[in-house]
Amino acid sequence: MHPSVHDIDPTAWDTLLARQTHPSPFMRHAYLAALQDSGSATSRTGWAARCFLLWQGDALAAACVLYLKAHSRGEYVFDWAWADAYARHGLVYYPKAVVAVPFTPVPGTRLLACDGEARRVLLQQLIAWCQEQRLSSLHLLFAAEEDIASARQTGLMLRHTVQFHWHNRHPQQQRPFTDFDDFLMSLSQDKRKKIRQERRRVADAGVRFRVCRGEEISVADWDFFYACYDRTYWEHGNPPYLTRDFFVRAAARMPKMWLLFIAERDGQPIASSLIAVGAEPSSADGQSGMQTVAYGRYWGALERVDCLHFEACYYQPIAWCIANGVARFEGGAQGEHKLARALLPTQATSAHWLAHPGFAHAVDEYLQREREGVEHYMDALQTHSPFRHGA
Repeated sequence: MHPSVHDIDPTAWDTLLARQTHPSPFMRHAYLAALQDSGSATSRTGWAARCFLLWQGDALAAACVLYLKAHSRGEYVFDWAWADAYARHGLVYYPKAVVAVPFTPVPGTRLLACDGEARRVLLQQLIAWCQEQRLSSLHLLFAAEEDIASARQTGLMLRHTVQFHWHNRHPQQQRPFTDFDDFLMSLSQDKRKKIRQERRRVADAGVRFRVCRGEEISVADWDFFYACYDRTYWEHGNPPYLTRDFFVRAAARMPKMWLLFIAERDGQPIASSLIAVGAEPSSADGQSGMQTVAYGRYWGALERVDCLHFEACYYQPIAWCIANGVARFEGGAQGEHKLARALLPTQATSAHWLAHPGFAHAVDEYLQREREGVEHYMDALQTHSPFRHGA
């Protein structure tokens, strides 16, 4: 166990990550290091890293980054009620242990492993360490299917949430979309009409978009984006999670990961949205090559324009994804309004271990009821499909 991601060999970590079925780009060593080095995820902000490595001889067999958390902010799987219940019973909930990417509700592999047995052993060691440290709990957030399988075998409790993802697949003809109009024609008439109206309002307001990727994004572009990002957080009453220095480091270390949409009016930038781009195996067995995946991350505006949020965060990215053969666009956490824009409900799963037997039993009963509620919610969302009847 090491206290810093810099105690891990970046090549060994990224090589093991590349072997996973769901190798999220947010799990790359450079991304985790940028979070730490920029001061965004550190002990001072309540994210104290502990890096666990499982060796088989000289080979790295499994690894993960666990964070000791002094609060529940920046996780997007909400356990405030659990912490409150502990407090009302005179028990200490914090610090707790979280295996996740800070501030990033993107599903992907959390327990990097060469095989299922190594993943299971790693998880068992995490629980044993939490018991030794007398921590209240361990939380494995937005985990991949193989992580959840190990968690289920180890006896962790499962919790489901709902996200919304867009897929570059014509629902009737089972092929990628050819262009944005082809995508629109797959939708029901009312959804198609609504999207066209929303896009027209932005265009009629004189707004045009400039798209930059990688090294094309200038320092001035990044400064403008951060001004938008910073303002959006403060408008919601919170300081931003990520520092400007994080984006400096992320842009320098992973330039091709970033795609920036800048909305301009009369030649002046007024809003921006940032998405990340990564790759993953096309099939679970990894035999069908790789596919590109895009992840919606941050947005902000310095001026108000009707429907600009939808254009910057959904329509521009979807059009780019179609033009560049991207297989999936993940729209982030929550937001039923995304369904009307053809981002379909997708289940995301987390796993939880609580040290206190009584609370573990009570939370397990609660999660059983919650899972039933999520299933009913998913069923209800499916009845509101944005696609043409029968798709």
